[in-house]
Amino acid sequence: MVGFLCLAALGGLFLPGCLFHRKRHVDLASAVNPGDQPDKILYEKATNEINHGRYDVGRLTLQTLLNTYPDSEYLARAKLAIADSYYEQGGVSGLTQSEAEYKDFQTFFPTAPEAPMAQYRVGMAHFRMMSKADRDQTEARLAEAELKEFMLKYPEDPLVIRAKARLREAQEVLAQGEFETANFYEMRGAYRAARGRYKEIIERYPNFSAGDQALFGMGRTLEHLRTPKEAAPYYSRLVRDFPLSPRVDEAKARLVALGQPVPKPTKATLARAEADASRLRSKSLLEKLSIAMAGTPDTGATLRGPVELGAGQASGIEMARRVPTTTIPNASIIAQPVSESNLTSEKAEEVKPATDSSYKGTNADATDNRPAISANESSPKALGSNASPSGNPSGPKVQETQANSSGSNQTSAKAEDSNAKSASEDQSGNSTTSKKKGRFHIFKKIIKPI
Repeated sequence: MVGFLCLAALGGLFLPGCLFHRKRHVDLASAVNPGDQPDKILYEKATNEINHGRYDVGRLTLQTLLNTYPDSEYLARAKLAIADSYYEQGGVSGLTQSEAEYKDFQTFFPTAPEAPMAQYRVGMAHFRMMSKADRDQTEARLAEAELKEFMLKYPEDPLVIRAKARLREAQEVLAQGEFETANFYEMRGAYRAARGRYKEIIERYPNFSAGDQALFGMGRTLEHLRTPKEAAPYYSRLVRDFPLSPRVDEAKARLVALGQPVPKPTKATLARAEADASRLRSKSLLEKLSIAMAGTPDTGATLRGPVELGAGQASGIEMARRVPTTTIPNASIIAQPVSESNLTSEKAEEVKPATDSSYKGTNADATDNRPAISANESSPKALGSNASPSGNPSGPKVQETQANSSGSNQTSAKAEDSNAKSASEDQSGNSTTSKKKGRFHIFKKIIKPI
């Protein structure tokens, strides 16, 4: 009896697998008609492979079609199918490759009916690779740019509605990242940096879900910078555009304190705010944990409204700029003593750099130590022609003084040579005497010979 129960249990475990067993090797080749062209057969076979998830086999078949039949009517379809296979495969590598393939398709077939879809999927490839607001925002910026380009190129295409929704979500992620940075700067007391970030959010992303917080932060930052008159317009805009914001009462109080009128929201603005508030719902703890653990950004709070397609005004972010410096070729600084007459006249004396080769080498130190000679005193003609203040000619006296100075220089040089020789002899004598001294030289000095 026990054995029978065991067999029944084993049969219950394995019988369903035998009944619902599927064949692993399925022939994915489609039926071929006798009159079909070879390029058509290859295209249908490749699309069938891609639809069943065998992307590599399908792309190889499509590449064979492109290389074998360059004039085929399926050329554009094959090119687009390769890009679609990468897009459906997903992943960072697949989406990056799909972007390149879609760009190639637009280059070779700009007027094809599938060109709008190719441009839309270029933006969606970047959209699917977006990170959270506190991470790198390169993909979000590229998605915003590509979706804007799609809406400008094909404003009448049916995909515009979907492109607008994705563009709002990309802008929401970008604005959230800027808002977190601005809030960090404000808490740290870097009000000038916070002002630039808040200004960029307000000008470029007017449909930001936390736009009321950005407006209030901008006004508060300007008050910290002691410019309360510039803060009043931001408080007014908060009261007018976000009537249901929790910051409205504080903004009204600040306007009253600044002596500014308090605006009233229009009926259309109030209806839009109520519609946005009705779509929002509180998230459970499990949903918040899943969002925190996910790698994709949370775009559930994105507001509905018009989309900004312009290039946007210049942001107010202050950046350090390097001032270009002009260098003068062959420039040098010459320092030389100036006479008292030049100092009293308050006129600069023109000095020309010396180009004589005699000043180079060993004579450079000597020329640096001696005082500079003006142009009138340097030339021999000027020495002979100029007269002394007493009226007597100064030419012969100068020559005599030069001869005397040269003679004195020669004698001083000889004296120096003799001193150097004597010093060297003294050193050599000392060295020899030091060598002659033995271990008992002290006793020799103390004990005198009898």
